[in-house]
Formats: sequence, structure tokens, C-alpha cells
Amino acid sequence: MIDLSYPRDLVMIGAVFGLAAFIWSGWAQEEPPGHPSFRFILGGLSVAGLALTVPSVLLAIGHWSEPSAISTGTPVFVVYIVVFWAEAIIGALLSFLAIRSGHSDSVAPLILAIVGIHFFALAVVFAQPVLHLAGVLLTLIAVVAFFLPRDAAASSFWCGLLGAPVFLGIGLWCLLAGRSALAVN
Repeated sequence: MIDLSYPRDLVMIGAVFGLAAFIWSGWAQEEPPGHPSFRFILGGLSVAGLALTVPSVLLAIGHWSEPSAISTGTPVFVVYIVVFWAEAIIGALLSFLAIRSGHSDSVAPLILAIVGIHFFALAVVFAQPVLHLAGVLLTLIAVVAFFLPRDAAASSFWCGLLGAPVFLGIGLWCLLAGRSALAVN
């Protein structure tokens, strides 16, 4: 499920996924259920996201000269850039349309679905099968969050509460695998 050919990429996945957990658990604070324990849970997920991001970034910086699945100017790099911009443009457009049509509560699940779907392309770009797992789980969470009752909590709450642990789990898995592979090299 994890290809150890590019350990620096794995460490960067840990960094990006830690940051994503921090961001999604922060967005989940928009309108959680009334019980204060949910704020503590979301705060804990945010702290865990930062705790994953910082050592991942430091390890990546220390091993920046290691090879990566993508190199500037290669076709793979072009695909990466296209996927990134397609995700950003589609996300912005769908968010605008959702807000404009009075469905702003659908923005978080839409964005999480786009994030999940884009991991299928990135799994190929980075030659990293674990990103397929992230894509499946995050897309399913987005669909579930879209259909959960919104009178109990905002859909952004469900996206963050359910999505942040996925980012944390897969990110930590990638960090540990990448760190071990870097130690062997």
C-alpha cells in the first residue's frame, strides 16, 4: 500500500496531511453540536495535525536532496500542476454556485469530495497507492457528511470530525514509513 521508492515524498505527505487535519478540524469549529466536549475533540485534532506537520516538514527539509516522484519540467510535474489547478478552479466554482443558490451548507462536503477525488490522480502522479485509500475514505466521508442532519451540526463539522482522523492516520503512516526508509538510505 506504501511504495518506499521516494521516502521524501512520503514525509511530505505526512506534512501536507497534518496541515489538512489542522485545517479541517478548524473548519469543523464553524457550528459543532452544543456540547463543549466537541470543541475539545476538534482542538485535539488540530493540535495533532500540527504535531504531525512540524516534524514532517523538518525531516523533509533535512532530506530535500533525496529524489522525488515529480521533478520540475517533467510530464508528471505538468500533470501535478494541472490536477492542482483543476481542483482549485472546480472547488471555487462549485463553492460559488452553492453559495449563490443558497446552499452554503454544502460547501464543506463539496470541497472534501473534490479533495478526495483529486487523490486518485495524485496516487498515480506520486506512484503512491496509499493515496487511493485517502481518496476513497475522504470521498465517502464527504458523501456521508452531505446527508447527515444539519440541525444537529453543520456539514463542515462532520467533514472535519470524520476527515481529520483520516488525514492524521494516513499522514502518520506515511511519515513513519518515509522516516524509516530515509534512515536505511
